[in-house]
Order: sequence, then C-alpha cells, then structure tokens
Amino acid sequence: MVERTGVFSFKGVPVTLVGPEIQVGQKAPDFTAVTTDLSTFSFLRDTAGKVRILAAVPSLDTPVCDTEARRFNEEAGRLPGVEILVISMDLPFAQKRWCGAAGVEAVKTLSDYRDASFGQAYGVLIKEWRLLARATFVVDRNGTVVFAEYLSEPTQQPTYEKVLEAARKAAQG
Repeated sequence: MVERTGVFSFKGVPVTLVGPEIQVGQKAPDFTAVTTDLSTFSFLRDTAGKVRILAAVPSLDTPVCDTEARRFNEEAGRLPGVEILVISMDLPFAQKRWCGAAGVEAVKTLSDYRDASFGQAYGVLIKEWRLLARATFVVDRNGTVVFAEYLSEPTQQPTYEKVLEAARKAAQG
C-alpha cells in the first residue's frame, strides 16, 4: 500500500497517510463502511447513479468535525439529487448518538472502523493513529471524481463553496 508523508500533520507533527492521493478525473474507488444500524455499506453499489459528497473527518466528537458535519447537513436541503456521506473512524454507536444529539438527519454517517477501506482507498488513513485525515471529494453520477481536497491539518475546514459548487455542477450535468 502506498504511504505518503509530509502532506498532513496532526497538531504540528507530520504523520503518514496510507493510500493513494485521489485526483480529479479518475474513477472513484469503491469502499465498504458500516452504517449506524451496523449494516455494511458498499459505496459504488449503494450510491450508483447519484452525485455524492464524501467528507472524511477524524472524529465527530471534535469541534471542527462537528461544525463540518452540521454545515453539510444544512446544505443538504439545498442540494437536490446529492447524497452527502460523512465518514470517520468513530464507532457506529457514537455516530448514531452524535447525529441524534446534533439533530443531523440529512447526511449519512459511515464508520470506517472495521476495515479502513475508505481511508486506504482515498489516501486519508493516518497510519500512526488509525484516524482519517480531513478531506472532501465530489463524485458525479458516472462515478468520476470531479473535486478532491486534502487539507494539511485537522483543524482546517474544507472550502465549502468549492465543494458545493462542484456538487451543483455535477447534479446539473
């Protein structure tokens, strides 16, 4: 498996990301994850034909991740035809609890805790801590990546306007 260093740091300390860097124009890699009801989610099968936003976050129980997931939840109502997936290593039970407490219903939270399938496929698995680095991807209806943003620190927010614009364009096209 590919390992990348020098592209992400955690509290100022460089860490190793496992997996390739996804590029705009390539086919979106498939992955499996666990839903809050403990069923297995298969990305390409379960979202076929949809425009998707994938938001990788270290943990929903942190302020920056909480803000990001809530923001995408708010935006979901203004993005018809777009499915928003927030993915972390949090256990499905914690994700379900967090969604209930935060009133988040428009985005789907997925746990990568079991296999790190998403983290490795999208190059966001932090080797040293088995958490996900913050990154955002937009995948069109044909399964092509039309937007990819890897952030260099977990405290950074994604460029929401660019993510949302890429999703709108993909939904219109």
